[in-house]
Amino acid sequence: MPTIPPCPQCTLENTYPDGDNFVCADCGYEWPQAGQARSEMAPVVRDSNGNLLADGDTVVVIKDLKVKGSSIPLKQGTVIKNIRLVEDDAEHIEGHSDKIKGLVLKTCFLRKA
Repeated sequence: MPTIPPCPQCTLENTYPDGDNFVCADCGYEWPQAGQARSEMAPVVRDSNGNLLADGDTVVVIKDLKVKGSSIPLKQGTVIKNIRLVEDDAEHIEGHSDKIKGLVLKTCFLRKA
């Protein structure tokens, strides 16, 4: 019997096959059984609303954030243009704001613009 993989979105193991898809009972995410190898090679990066993010996208900060190494906070509504995805990490992106360069931000504090 083949093993059922954990959910690629929430990483919990409460998943089950449903036709040609796997379904996560905890978060409701569905993904194709044939696409299992692709999801292991390239992680899926999503913003706080669940929208897919890609290199070059523009995102907006959804809450005020303190920036380590800077006295300037990152305010809600700040636009981060031309983001870069961090390789093998679906929770972080790299980008620049108008005032602060070289930011690494968690995707849970961002939404796609």
